[in-house]
Amino acid sequence: VQLQASGGGLVQAGGSLRLSCVTSESIFSINRIAWYRQAPGKQRELVAHVSNGGMTNYADSVKGRFTISRDVAKNTVYLQMNSLKPEDTAVYYCHALKSSVLYWGQGTLVTVSS
Repeated sequence: VQLQASGGGLVQAGGSLRLSCVTSESIFSINRIAWYRQAPGKQRELVAHVSNGGMTNYADSVKGRFTISRDVAKNTVYLQMNSLKPEDTAVYYCHALKSSVLYWGQGTLVTVSS
């Protein structure tokens, strides 16, 4: 599975960004697609994920602000990020789990200025 992430950029605190992750295979064939992030000097952490059945889950730090969604026809998973905070600054990675194999896309940098 190949994953292509995009949509990062520089935004002021309180602003919004939408990240996109395009997959090379049907979303239904992938067990789970997730967004992770890694801030400077910190470990990579799970932000949100969606299962092939459509169930979603979020890290407590982003609940109510971020929304993960998918467009099956476009093989794309989105991460809508609202009310961004400086602590959301990180490289965001798209991740897929299929048949017990993990796949990572390249990161996209999100910078939130105060």
